[in-house]
Amino acid sequence: MGQITLPGNPPIAVNLRRSAQARRLSLRLSQIDGRVTLTMPRRLPEREALGFLREKEAWLRSHLEARGEDVRIGPGARLPVEGAEREIRVGTGRAVRLGEGWIEVPGAEDRTAARLQGWLRTLARDRLAEASDRYAFALGRPYTRLTLRDTRSRWGSCTADGALMYSWRLVLAPPEVLDYVAAHEVAHLAEMNHSRAFWSVVERLYGDWRAPRRWLRDEGGALHRYRFGD
Repeated sequence: MGQITLPGNPPIAVNLRRSAQARRLSLRLSQIDGRVTLTMPRRLPEREALGFLREKEAWLRSHLEARGEDVRIGPGARLPVEGAEREIRVGTGRAVRLGEGWIEVPGAEDRTAARLQGWLRTLARDRLAEASDRYAFALGRPYTRLTLRDTRSRWGSCTADGALMYSWRLVLAPPEVLDYVAAHEVAHLAEMNHSRAFWSVVERLYGDWRAPRRWLRDEGGALHRYRFGD
């Protein structure tokens, strides 16, 4: 994969991907990391790719602006916790403290991101385990284990042997969104598909799932903007 730059203010780095299967130019902006990728037929000249980019420049810049810049976690930065935005402050004592509009993280400032990430993962596990236990009990089907990851392509999964996996970043989202994802994955214990029967199980467990699902589609990508040093 090569890279070309779309001139302007600011210039935009575009990853260039040639594909033997591609029959036309296609442009993709990742909502997760802001990466721009242009896929093009293998033998197409780069000057044509740059011309295509210029045609799409207004669209691309508007979507990049809407996505916003990445946020490096540290004192003074702001991030959502359970859907409410908090300012990160240096705290005292031994424990992370959560207040109205703020979160205090004790210790050295260069350890703020790592310590806060660990605290968030613990909070996410508590919230997701509680929701998964509640929905599994209602469904009458136990799960076998629960793991957390920092997944980029999915918010959760359920394997055929009943193992649940979730993105810990769900704890940044509003509580009803985390709750919906737990119901969604637990429903797969009964229906390992996305059939009408599956969505009926989700609705029986959670209720009307459309609003939180729409939130994830429209806003979920922004949860990956928060960088903890990774």
